[in-house]
Amino acid sequence: MQEITNNVFFETSYPGVTLGAINTPQGLLMIDSPIYAEDARSWRSALMNFSNNGNRLLVALDAHHDRSLGLRNLECRLIGHESLTDAYGSRPVSIKAQVQESGAEWEAYGGLGSIRWLVPEITFSDVMILHWNDMPIRLEYHPGPSTGASWVVIPKCGIAFVGDSVISDQPPFLADANIPIWIQNLKVLLTPAFQNFTLISGRSGLVTTKEVQDQIRFLERVDSSLRKYTRKSLTPAETESLAEKFMTSFTDRTMYFDRLKHGLFAYYERHFPSMHE
Repeated sequence: MQEITNNVFFETSYPGVTLGAINTPQGLLMIDSPIYAEDARSWRSALMNFSNNGNRLLVALDAHHDRSLGLRNLECRLIGHESLTDAYGSRPVSIKAQVQESGAEWEAYGGLGSIRWLVPEITFSDVMILHWNDMPIRLEYHPGPSTGASWVVIPKCGIAFVGDSVISDQPPFLADANIPIWIQNLKVLLTPAFQNFTLISGRSGLVTTKEVQDQIRFLERVDSSLRKYTRKSLTPAETESLAEKFMTSFTDRTMYFDRLKHGLFAYYERHFPSMHE
């Protein structure tokens, strides 16, 4: 666990996503969850060493399986964007019925079985502000990367947990994305409002404005490449070729290549359906 500033932490050691925690006099706000129940118990136990208050809330930064499979294991009320209610509520309880070729971390682990999805008890549409101390915590909807994509922003401390909006050391998930809107929200991080902020990626830990700019350029390349196929169908073979092209920035060949290949084809199928009917 790393402390960014007094009582604000993040953790990168568990499989899945980067976790966050904000300890206040009124209670503990946790950000995302480990995949496995034993990791959730370990994380919860570690946080109890910093919090003497029994109030706990959990924020889910989007609907991705890596950050939603273990939400129930943290045993507290969940906050999330209103779209998460439908996203979680429509999923089958058997994990075997989920897509298992997206290059996500959860697909590499066994022992998950049936899942009781935790639906948010508290939801918001655009912005929600928690006033638990003298540093208000903002939950902001920033669509683009995935269903319900949100940030946790602490303006007074200059800290933002930005989920999968920025990923510096691995390719982003594209299957459920909206790239133009994603780029628009990334550009928000380059405005004066976020100048000198500490940014915490949902998978890469600490990131800088350079990583934000790199993410924008990568997404622009992907969008431009896919639009070249708008007059014909993008075939699986061409998807693989595109994935090869974009793999040059990443090192983990197996999982990341599958992630790119799946994401590129799924994105094209969703956003350019009239081109291949």
